[in-house]
Amino acid sequence: MGAHEIRVRLGGVSRQRAYQITSRADFPAPLADLAQGKVWLAEDVEAWMKVHRKDIDDSEA
Repeated sequence: MGAHEIRVRLGGVSRQRAYQITSRADFPAPLADLAQGKVWLAEDVEAWMKVHRKDIDDSEA
């Protein structure tokens, strides 16, 4: 899952807000840091969201 997918999954947050969230110490570490940006394991991001973003409906996954 790239930054754009994370933005969409978080309800369309701005790029700046997505960066703030993905830079948090408690956010999962990226799986890889590619030339086009960081990528995260979708399962890790979804697990983080279940704990920290209860306002996001699970049915959107």
